[in-house]
Amino acid sequence: MPLQEHAFADVADVHSRLQAAGYLADHAIATTVFLADRLRKPLLVEGPAGVGKTELAKALASAAGAELIRLQCYEGLDEARALYEWNYKKQLLRIQAGRNDEAWDETHDDIFSDEFLLSRPLLTAIRRDAPTVLLIDETDKADVEVEGLLLEVLSDFQVTIPELGTLVATRRPFVVLTSNATRELSEALKRRCLYLYLDYPSSAREKEIVLARVPELPEQLAEAIVRTIRALRAMELKKAPSIAETIDWAQTVLALGIDTLDEAAVSSTLGVVLKHASDQARASGQLKLGPN
Repeated sequence: MPLQEHAFADVADVHSRLQAAGYLADHAIATTVFLADRLRKPLLVEGPAGVGKTELAKALASAAGAELIRLQCYEGLDEARALYEWNYKKQLLRIQAGRNDEAWDETHDDIFSDEFLLSRPLLTAIRRDAPTVLLIDETDKADVEVEGLLLEVLSDFQVTIPELGTLVATRRPFVVLTSNATRELSEALKRRCLYLYLDYPSSAREKEIVLARVPELPEQLAEAIVRTIRALRAMELKKAPSIAETIDWAQTVLALGIDTLDEAAVSSTLGVVLKHASDQARASGQLKLGPN
C-alpha cells in the first residue's frame, strides 16, 4: 500500500510488518509509527547512539515497500548538499557551445532548467512519485541554519528554487529524523514532528533481538553476552556498546565456536564491542579479565 494512502492498517499491522522486516518493535514504537503514518507527520526519534534509530527507518522503508532516501547530517552541511545545486561545469559547456547570435535570455532559460539541476536527498524525496521514506540521520550534528531549511520542507513539503519556482510534493514521503541529543533541536522543528525516545532495551528484549538476528546461537550464550554487554554499559566508557555491536559479538562468538563466555573468551573478543583502548582497559579491570 503506498504511503500516500497510509502504509499501515493499525498498530498490530505495524508491529507484524516491522518484525517481518527484522525489527522487533515494542508497543510504544509501533503505536508512534502508526500515528506518524496516519497523521502524515514527521517522526523524530531521539536516544543514545546505537539503540536502533537508523535501523527503524530502514525497517520502516522495507515494511512499507518504499525506497529509503538518506540525508546524513554533519557539521558544515549546507543547502547544496542537502537540497540541490546546479551543475556548473555542464552549464559552462552549454554556454561555450551556444550560438554566437543566441540571446542571453535564451541561454539563461536553458542552463537553469531541470537538465542542469543536481538533486540532493531532500529535493529527490519531494519529487518522487513512488512511496518514499526520507531519513534525516543525526539531525543534531547539522548546524542550526540547516533547521531553517528543514522547516520549509517539513511544513509544506515543498522546495523553492528561484530559477524554477516552487516544487510541491505530489506524494508526501514518510520522514524520519534521528538525533543523539548532542544538542537541543529547535522547538519549531520539534512541533512539526511526533516524538519517540529510544533507549537501550531491557535484557529480555535484547536477548530476543540477538536470537532473532543470530538464531544459531544457543540461548544460554545469548544470555551471557547480553549480561556482559549490560555490565559494560554500566561503566563510564567513552562509547557504550550498541545493539549492533551486541549482535556482532554474538556472530563473533558463533564464528569462533565459543560455547562458554568465560574470561578468556571475553578478553580475546573485547575489541568487537569496545573500540577505544581506554574503554578496553577499564572493562578489563572491572571485569577482572586476565591479559589476552
